[in-house]
Amino acid sequence: MRTFSAYDGFTLPVIGFGTYKLNGAEGVDAVKRAIQAGYTMLDSAFNYENEGTVGKAVRESGADRDSLQVVSKLPGRHHAHDEAIRTVEESLYRTGLDHLDLYLIHWPNPKVGRYVEAWQALIEAKQAGIVGAIGVCNFLPEHIERLEKETGVRPVVNQIELHPYFPQEETLAYDQAHGILTEAWSPLGRGNDLLANPTITEIAEAHDATPGQTVLAWQVARGAVPIPKAASPKRQAENLQAADLTLEPEEVARITALGRSDGRLAGQDPAEYEEF
Repeated sequence: MRTFSAYDGFTLPVIGFGTYKLNGAEGVDAVKRAIQAGYTMLDSAFNYENEGTVGKAVRESGADRDSLQVVSKLPGRHHAHDEAIRTVEESLYRTGLDHLDLYLIHWPNPKVGRYVEAWQALIEAKQAGIVGAIGVCNFLPEHIERLEKETGVRPVVNQIELHPYFPQEETLAYDQAHGILTEAWSPLGRGNDLLANPTITEIAEAHDATPGQTVLAWQVARGAVPIPKAASPKRQAENLQAADLTLEPEEVARITALGRSDGRLAGQDPAEYEEF
């Protein structure tokens, strides 16, 4: 699969695999199917309570460990430096793997204001070889600028809510200008009417594609890495095939124009939202 590259050469496949709510034995089976289907980046989080599920699937998949990128995230309640170090270690132990490929701060939690402290802990975890690369989720440009100003280290990834109803043009442009890879969570809109939108369905029909594939191809065309979740083999394969779908610039623009001022799925504005 094609890849996108960050400022330091770190790469991600253009489509990853989300694991939110994939837990237990059923979750292990779903993640193993995803690996067998060809996904190489597996997105997890401490707060998803499925790092063990993902790690077990990786170990049982038979895939070359070096061909996979296992990702997890630091929760807001553990931003204090020493707690952050222990939490990264705990994430690793839960997976049963010898390293994590990418570790992210899940939310900046600006009211608490300890995300720089947490970032310093991730820098040290990378230096210790516990994680291969470090990044953030849901960070606004001002949050990222503060990280780099105070530590000298810029994230390689910023994972944000990004879908046609919330296209995130400003943050996406900022990330790209600074060599930061943008990942898209809830790339298919999570339960709203996005996949039935007439603009999406019309463009999908023109390409003999599904609405979901069309939205994922729109993400990739804009330089973002969508991380859709799917348990069924059919959906997993369909989502991955979107990497081969090329939209016309005019079609990309039409989908981007679907953006709404109230497009956030749950009103989680990183300037104020706190998640622990």
